[in-house]
Amino acid sequence: MIIGTRGSGLALAQANLVARLLKEHGIKTTQMIIKTSGDAFTDRPLHEVAGVGAFVREIDDRMIAGEIDIAVHSMKDLPTVRPEELSIAAVLKRDSPLDVLLTIDGSTLDELPDGAVIGTTSMRRRAQLLRYRPDLNIHDLRGNIDTRIKKLKAGMYDGILLAEAGLQRMGWEMDVERLDPDVFCPSANQGTIVIVTKAGSEAEKAVACLDHAQSRIETEIERLVITDVEGGCIVPIGAFAEYVENGKVIHVRAEVLALDGTHDVRINELVLTEDYRSEGQRLGHELVKLGGKELVQDAICQLSNYDVEQSQFN
Repeated sequence: MIIGTRGSGLALAQANLVARLLKEHGIKTTQMIIKTSGDAFTDRPLHEVAGVGAFVREIDDRMIAGEIDIAVHSMKDLPTVRPEELSIAAVLKRDSPLDVLLTIDGSTLDELPDGAVIGTTSMRRRAQLLRYRPDLNIHDLRGNIDTRIKKLKAGMYDGILLAEAGLQRMGWEMDVERLDPDVFCPSANQGTIVIVTKAGSEAEKAVACLDHAQSRIETEIERLVITDVEGGCIVPIGAFAEYVENGKVIHVRAEVLALDGTHDVRINELVLTEDYRSEGQRLGHELVKLGGKELVQDAICQLSNYDVEQSQFN
């Protein structure tokens, strides 16, 4: 079977992991590297790359066209609205969902000096940083994980924010500060690898053995919670669900922030695992009632105006 993947070091590490797991079940695979919109436009912030799913669309198209059988993605890159022809065939056991801070001198977030320069591409991380420490200078940081760390070491930033799962998958042990998810709520599905196939295909049946039930439920409730605010990955939205009390209960956190971090709306509740679908929908409706959709629309409007203003000077 042919695995479609992006060509970055992290994407290839994820695809190689899936290939090894499938080989253990007697399934042979080859790989096709596909360049996506998110890879092609590394000279601009992600919100300037049109639409959602900047790292996914072209791979979806290749699968629908029958060129690949399996696609391996970081699940946080997967839009909540998906083509009907495709299936989330397996959700692998989740790695760390947390954000981490990597600094040039080992400083923690609280120890950084006033005005320190922090690199991140994520609007969510930017807003959360500004909420926690408005004095920080947040600069855009594009490129794969290798490039980002090289830029830090070159002294372009005092620190950078990364997903801990990326470091884990690359096999890199670094002196990082794990950020509290109550303050830095992760992106929905962060730390999770997902396998996509055509619905009803042999590939869908073949990869089902890799599905991790707990991770599927946690990621599904996160996707349900953010669906109604309709923000995608370009605006400041976080959602994090985790099993507690031996799996009988799920702790759900979610938030939508203003771009500058000055205000936000949040939910933080315990729900019964057996009711997770209906509870996820209820919490999503609650996030909208609290004003989450308005914050999303404000963010999209501000980003659009910023892009227009910038284009006048280019």
